[in-house]
Amino acid sequence: MRKEYQFLVITLLAIMAGCGRKQSTDDFVIVNVAKSYPEKKLILQDFMDVEYIALETTDEFLTQGLVADIGKTIILVTNQNRDGTIFIFDRTGKGLRKINRMGRGPEEYTRAHSIILDEDNNEIFVHDYSLSKILVYDLNGIFKRSLKYNSDDELLHYYSIYNYDRYHLICYDATGNYLEERPFCHVVISKQDGSVIKKIQLPCKEKISTMISIQEGAMIYTALVPFQSMLPYHGQWILAQPPSDTIYRCLPDYSLEEIILVPFVARTPSIQSMNPELFLYPDLITEHYYFMTVSEKVGKIYNDNLLPFPQTALMYDMQAKALYRYAVYNNDFSNEKEVSINSGPVNDEIAACQSLGADYLIEAYEKGQLKGKLQEITATLDEKDNPVIMLIKYKKLEQR
Repeated sequence: MRKEYQFLVITLLAIMAGCGRKQSTDDFVIVNVAKSYPEKKLILQDFMDVEYIALETTDEFLTQGLVADIGKTIILVTNQNRDGTIFIFDRTGKGLRKINRMGRGPEEYTRAHSIILDEDNNEIFVHDYSLSKILVYDLNGIFKRSLKYNSDDELLHYYSIYNYDRYHLICYDATGNYLEERPFCHVVISKQDGSVIKKIQLPCKEKISTMISIQEGAMIYTALVPFQSMLPYHGQWILAQPPSDTIYRCLPDYSLEEIILVPFVARTPSIQSMNPELFLYPDLITEHYYFMTVSEKVGKIYNDNLLPFPQTALMYDMQAKALYRYAVYNNDFSNEKEVSINSGPVNDEIAACQSLGADYLIEAYEKGQLKGKLQEITATLDEKDNPVIMLIKYKKLEQR
């Protein structure tokens, strides 16, 4: 590992010199995924801004409050049962309109696997994974075009898609983890026709699949180990791939002529040496903390389902220059309410978001467990109201 570390640091310095960008090698972290670390407690409001938005409740706007995407002025929300309805709220929580184009026609989706908001072009991209297609609508639900991303010579299966810039999307194709003939997982595609504009290859030795398969009697159970492949962070992207021992910071060139990869976090032992594998991926990056998850590639069958994969939440403290297991608590609850910060990514403003049910909040309110703005909002709620959306936002520049 010593030689690997030296090689990566040399690579990092060479890239810094070549691209003319200033970056300290202190930003480069090594994580031993097999090690046990001490635990540290954090208060969410100490390092992130928190905003609460109560979604308007009317007969027309009744939703289970699953946040699909958020922009500067718009929130896209769907139902947990994935009935195809897309609710459009403004950032104050006022209902604007709802869309449902689920169906079997050429302008419809059979399932909205993910929904991407493009405020610059006033468009919504609905990814129908089962059809290998991305359907594009305007904000009134009018069909505009379809991006079919498979071709005869290259079959792609996008597992996650995010807004890259005004003209492009960035996608993650997990089949690149195990197909030897495909050296890439991340691609940048055109918003107009879905054509692949740029393939981003992360260095790795051998391909490793995140698929786990367990046979019990005549039944075979399969599932993918959860893996976060991309994080937007202040104009850059944090990119990860299971077969790679390094998480990279991607410095975008919006001409797409050259995309520079800078080593950001390295893991040890190598993923290639482990059985079962422990996967390391990023959850949330701030100026002071790097939050990551270690997922173990093992599974057990319970009630005809694969149990959730064992996971460990890790955090690197830039000031202490040390790694910890962590727990984050929401200071707007007086009873030390733990909060998940890996329910993202969203965009450069919002790192993560959560949906807080009205009945859950009212119960906490009646027990005297709420404080501040959350307490004020909950005092106006009815148990049948739509959820309150909690936005976990990066600190504003003047607060850093």
